[in-house]
Amino acid sequence: MAPMSESHPPQLLSEVAALPGLPGVYRYFDAQGQLLYVGKARNLKKRVSSYFQKNHDGTRIGHMVGKIVRMETTVVRSEAEALLLENNLIKTLNPRFNILFRDDKSYPYLKITGTRETFRTAGKMPVPSIAFPRMAYYRGVVDRRHSYYGPYPSAWAVKESITLLQKVFRLRTCEDTVFSNRTRPCLLYQIKRCSGPCVDLIDQEVYARDVADAERFLRGETQAVLDALEQRMLQHAEKLEFEQAAEIRNQMTALSRVLHQQTMDTVSDKDVDVLVVKVQGGRACVNLAMIRGGRHLGDRPYFPAHVEDASAIDSALEADDTPPAGDPLERVAVRVLEAFIAQHYLGVAMPHTLVTSHPVSKPLLDALSEQTGSKVNAVHNPREHRRIWLEMAQKNADIALARLLAEEGSQQARTRALADALQLPDDQLEALRIECFDISHTAGESTQASCVVFEDHKMQNSQYRRYKIEGITPGDDYAAMRQVLLRRYGKIAEALRSEATGEPAAPVAENPEAESRDSAPEPVPEPTVESVSGPRMPDLVLIDGGKGQVGVARDVFQQLGLDLSIIVGVEKGEGRKVGLEELVFADGRAKVYLGFDSAALMLVAQIRDEAHRFAITGMRAQRAKVRTGGSRLEDIPGVGPKKRARLLQRFGGVRGVAAASVDDLCTVEGISAELADTIYRALH
Repeated sequence: MAPMSESHPPQLLSEVAALPGLPGVYRYFDAQGQLLYVGKARNLKKRVSSYFQKNHDGTRIGHMVGKIVRMETTVVRSEAEALLLENNLIKTLNPRFNILFRDDKSYPYLKITGTRETFRTAGKMPVPSIAFPRMAYYRGVVDRRHSYYGPYPSAWAVKESITLLQKVFRLRTCEDTVFSNRTRPCLLYQIKRCSGPCVDLIDQEVYARDVADAERFLRGETQAVLDALEQRMLQHAEKLEFEQAAEIRNQMTALSRVLHQQTMDTVSDKDVDVLVVKVQGGRACVNLAMIRGGRHLGDRPYFPAHVEDASAIDSALEADDTPPAGDPLERVAVRVLEAFIAQHYLGVAMPHTLVTSHPVSKPLLDALSEQTGSKVNAVHNPREHRRIWLEMAQKNADIALARLLAEEGSQQARTRALADALQLPDDQLEALRIECFDISHTAGESTQASCVVFEDHKMQNSQYRRYKIEGITPGDDYAAMRQVLLRRYGKIAEALRSEATGEPAAPVAENPEAESRDSAPEPVPEPTVESVSGPRMPDLVLIDGGKGQVGVARDVFQQLGLDLSIIVGVEKGEGRKVGLEELVFADGRAKVYLGFDSAALMLVAQIRDEAHRFAITGMRAQRAKVRTGGSRLEDIPGVGPKKRARLLQRFGGVRGVAAASVDDLCTVEGISAELADTIYRALH
C-alpha cells in the first residue's frame, strides 16, 4: 500500500490512520473552513484512507483532495443511518463537491376544511367550516383540523382538481366570511359549480354526502363513488323524484367523462411516484411524476448542482474500492437518482412504491423503510400501466433537459457577446458580474431605487437590493441615483482603500448615505462589504438612463476613487423603441449602438428590464403602504409578517381588517382570541 500524502497536515493523516472500521459519515474542509465534501462509508477507515493513498493527480478528485486540511467524522450504527445523516448534512451545509438538489418541499395541497371528526365534535371550528366544508388551494404547515390531499406537483394541478370537483360534487370554495354574509347565490351556483349552501339551497346532510364522495374520489375510490351515486339515482327514480335523479345522473356523467380523460387512471396503484433521470451535456434532470388516488397529477423536473464534480469523485472511489463497470453516463444517472431520492424524501411523507428509470440500492431503500416505518419498494423495468407512466415521465425529462441546455447555451452566448462588444475579459465568463440600477416613483412619491445582479450567466435574485430614497427633492432622479450609488459602493470603496494602505476602514457617514431596510414584499438585507463576497466591485455597472444619469454616476465614482470604465448607461433610442437603445460610457468613449438583433443588447435589455421591474414593484408596495396605513398592523405586538399577510388576504386590506369583528378575526389561521382582541383595540 502506498504511503499517505505528505502534502497534508500530519494531524490530518494521523486522524485518518486512527479511524475505526465502522460505518459512519466523513466531512472534508479546506483552509478557509469551507465544507468541501460529505460522504458515507460502511468502513470509515478503508473509505477515507483511499482518498490519501491513491494518486488522483490531474482529476477532479485530485483537485478536491489537494484542498483538504481538516476532517470530521461521525460513527453510526448502520449504513442506513449513515445514508440518512449524509444527506441531512448535504441539504443543510451545501458542500462544494456533492450532488445537491435545492430543498424545495413546499408542495401545494388540496384542502377540505373542518372534515376531521375529532375537531368537528369538539366544536373548535367556525360554524360554516363544520356544517359546509370548503375546498381550497393550500401551501404551508398542515393543520390537523382539516383534510389534505396531495401533494401536487404544481399549483396548476391543484386548481385543475378543484375545478373538476366543482363540476362533479359542487362544493363551495368561498371564504367563511363571504359565506356568512351572502344573501343570494353567486355566479358559481348559476353555472352549476356550487350547490348554494350559503343561502340554504342544499341541506347539511346532502352536502355532507357530497363532501364524503369528493374525499373518496380523491383517495382513488372512484368505482365506489359511482356505485353510491347510482344507488341514490335509482332511489330517487323509484320515488318518482325525477329532477333529483337527473341531477345525480349528470354528476355520474361528469365523473365518467373525467375518468375517461384520465388515461393513466388505475385501480391497482393508488399512490406512486415515478422517477426518471436524464444526463446530458454535463447537466442532469430528475423528473418526478406523481400518482395520487390512482390519478396522474403531473410532472415536476429537478436540476441538481455539482453533477460533474460529485460524480467524478464518487466514480473514482466506490464503496468497495472496486472499479466501476458499465456506461459512465448510466453510472452518473444512478448516482443522481439516488441522491435525489435520499435528499427529497428525508423527513417527509412518501408513497410506498417508486417506479424508477434506474435501479436503486438496497441500503437506500432500507433507510427509507426505516424512516417511514413500512417497506418502500422501488420497481425498475416495470410492466403494463407502470411502463406507460415511466415512458411518459422519460419524455418529459428529455424535454425539460433539452430546454434547460438550450436556455443555458443561449444565455452563455449572450454573455460572451456582451463581453466581446465591451472588450471585457472573456476567459472566465461565469465570473462576470453585472449590477444594474433603476429609480422608480410616482410623481415624486415613494421613491425607490433597485440594484439587480447578473452573474454566472443568470440573474442572482438572492443578491437583489432595494433602497428607500429619502432626503431629496421629490422627483429628482439624479439625486436619487447619487444617493443609491454612494450607499452601494461607499463601503466597498472604503474597504478597498484600507486593503491597499493596510489601515482600518473609516466609518461611513450615516446620512444621507446610511442604508435603510425596505419593507416592501420580497424584503432583502441591505448591502455590506460581506454581502458581495468581500470588497469586490462588479465588472460592469449598468445605469438605466442616458448622459445625465451617467454623469451622476461618474461624479460618484470619481468621489469614491473607483474605475470609471465600468459605468455604462442604457439610453433609450429614437421614439423610445425597444431595440434602438444606445450604450453611453462614463469614461468618454463614443456611444455604441449594438443593433436590434444583437445578443449583447438582448442581455443588456434583460438586465435593465429586471431592474425596472424590481424597482417598480417595491415603489408600488411602499406607496400602497403609505396610502392605506399598512404600518398600523405592523405596530401591533404579536402580528408578524405571516399573520399580517393572512389578515390582509382574508379581509382585502387594512380597512377590511379594521371593519372585522373580534369573532371574524379569530377565524384567521394563527389569530387567537386574545390576539384578535388586541388587533381590534389597536385599530379602533
